[in-house]
Amino acid sequence: MRESALERRLVREVKDIGGEAPKWVSPGNRGVPDRIVLLPNGQTIYVEMKAPGKHLSPLQERWKRKLLKMGHQHYKIDSNEDIDRFIQEVMPK
Repeated sequence: MRESALERRLVREVKDIGGEAPKWVSPGNRGVPDRIVLLPNGQTIYVEMKAPGKHLSPLQERWKRKLLKMGHQHYKIDSNEDIDRFIQEVMPK
């Protein structure tokens, strides 16, 4: 499955649980995650989408560490199973 198809599914699934998943573009800051997932109750999660089996680049790893160190959530998603797990973990109760 292509990364773009996974990304479309993620956006659809997040909307189904009442959230938004806009694309994040940050000029001058290469390596930032692809999506910011905004959920009810003020929950914000950063998501890096990858083609199946692909790994984070060194810049993406650096951003992941930086975000986690500041207490943010970061997910790397590269499969339908990852999307299912993500939705189960972040779904508003």
